[in-house]
Amino acid sequence: MVLLGGDLFHENKPSRKAMHGVMALIRRYCMGDKPIQIEFLSDQCVNFASSKFAHVNYEDPNLNVSIPLFSIHGNHDDPSGLGNMCALDILSVAGLVNYFGKATSLESVEISPILLQKGRTKLALYGLGSIRDERLHRIFRDGNLSMLRPKEDKDSWFNVLVFHQNRSKHGETNYIPEQFLDNFLDLIIWGHEHECKIDPSWNPERKFFVSQPGSSIATSLSEGESKQKHVCLLQIRDKAMKCTKIRLETVRQFYLEEIVLSETSLDPVDNVETLRIYCEEKVENLLDRAAEEHTGNPKQPKKPLIRLKVQYVTHYQRHYTVQI
Repeated sequence: MVLLGGDLFHENKPSRKAMHGVMALIRRYCMGDKPIQIEFLSDQCVNFASSKFAHVNYEDPNLNVSIPLFSIHGNHDDPSGLGNMCALDILSVAGLVNYFGKATSLESVEISPILLQKGRTKLALYGLGSIRDERLHRIFRDGNLSMLRPKEDKDSWFNVLVFHQNRSKHGETNYIPEQFLDNFLDLIIWGHEHECKIDPSWNPERKFFVSQPGSSIATSLSEGESKQKHVCLLQIRDKAMKCTKIRLETVRQFYLEEIVLSETSLDPVDNVETLRIYCEEKVENLLDRAAEEHTGNPKQPKKPLIRLKVQYVTHYQRHYTVQI
């Protein structure tokens, strides 16, 4: 199965071209006659309550699904407007995506897990689509968020939460501290944050792992976006897991480098031409590095994104703009 942590689309109303491309990819790679050996145990009417067809797509007699795709919504493709709909609602009603984790109340949230079993391994999959951070912070603080657990043999389940909120602190309430999350969880798949930190990190206080997959492409010219992009192959057996990261081979390369002129012998006021040549050499070196690190995949763009930041401050703290 494929699990997405939100923001399948960059906007709430994706273009027809974007929607067509996504539907074509899902139909090509996720539909087929391959049997699915995953048993769905929970109440599907509860898990997919927001869908017109409240059941998992691979159990629909009118569909042939070989790889089921589960997704929550993010802050870019969140529900809005008449009917509180989003792009995932369209993919869900078409039988292409199993859309879950849609909260309808502004005051309280109750998360009922999707219960899956394959062999002796049991997975409790919790999902919560993006909610305004200040609002969700208040819901957590007031104790109005609850996660239901299986009634029978609850300690035998591997518990995963798919989440799409600010992880980095930007203010007092516009992020969600990891300490807010229940400590019976085994793994948090944290969406929204763009930097790829996909290797699971251990939270010793809450006793769970956190994996931050990051964005699949560079959406801004920031330092976090310059990190290598990966997806994760997650293997679960009983209460143990193994996370194998897989590099994305078709992402346009992005390199960011910062030059602090106070740490060099260059002075743009005295010799602008010398600084221009120095910066050109830096860019050429990054282009050579990009050529060496290119995956060789024909679908990966040949030309990388490069951002060179030049910092120069005089003794009087006056900033000069110098054409390079």
